[in-house]
Amino acid sequence: MRVFITGASGWIGSAVVPELLGAGHQVIGLARSDASADALARAGAEVRRGTIDDIDTLRDAAAESDGVIHLAFKHDIAFSGGFEAAADADRLAIDAFGEVLAGSDRPFVIASGVLGLSPGRLATEQDGLAGSPVGDHVTGGPAKRLANAHATAALAERGVRSSVVRLPPTVHGDGDHGFLATIVGTARAKGVSGYVGDGANRWPAVHRSDAATLFRLALESAPAGSTLHAVADEGVPIRELAEVIGRHLDLPVASIAPDDADAHFTWMSTFIGLDSPVSSARTRELLDWQPTGPGLLEDLDKGHYFTTPTA
Repeated sequence: MRVFITGASGWIGSAVVPELLGAGHQVIGLARSDASADALARAGAEVRRGTIDDIDTLRDAAAESDGVIHLAFKHDIAFSGGFEAAADADRLAIDAFGEVLAGSDRPFVIASGVLGLSPGRLATEQDGLAGSPVGDHVTGGPAKRLANAHATAALAERGVRSSVVRLPPTVHGDGDHGFLATIVGTARAKGVSGYVGDGANRWPAVHRSDAATLFRLALESAPAGSTLHAVADEGVPIRELAEVIGRHLDLPVASIAPDDADAHFTWMSTFIGLDSPVSSARTRELLDWQPTGPGLLEDLDKGHYFTTPTA
């Protein structure tokens, strides 16, 4: 297929591009900078200049493609007080793709998230679907992003082979600058590797290479309207993460009282204390997806998160 990808040079996109090329697909990647364009060209992809705010560019690229993978999201503003604005921009892009792909049965795959989907119990692909209840914690920007996923799945009713790939907070690997790198950076800055309360709360995780494989499988064969979980580790206790980090940085490992979490973890405090185990059993069965990358603790213990200071 000829596949248009937004976010093609990002952390996950830069793994999806070679995954698709290796499977024989052509890739057209959206690039907003010269550096991104150069990286895509070196990888063997065709470059389309623009941003996700360039709606006409998105429409034209989708019209010329056999399928679309939408990975771009304004994370820079989402986690600095502008989550709702980031979700609004995401919705405009999704609606534009939906208009172009309607009635074509072409695949359209987007990225979404699993963190906090069903706090305190094992979440499945059936949780968080349109019409199902969600917790009171899902408000504002996260609520809008969940609605974007619902809108994407609903495109199946308009003749689009749409699917939603829900990602865990830790899509880990060498070069990651996301949540896990932020936790490492906080430990360095505070002089202690912390966790909230007893640290028994769990986060799901997946290696970047396994997430890339799932995006390819979704593009190639996911049924219309599918919700998929890119989850390898169902739930890693945050205390165990803190212990590995403390060992590598030679720092004490300590509990942070819930009332002190905001001061210690800053913007991460909203997420670090969530207990959010997630299953991917249905996804594995549906698409024969078998993660082969290292687990989160194994990858963290490799040491690459500690080779240079992280923010």
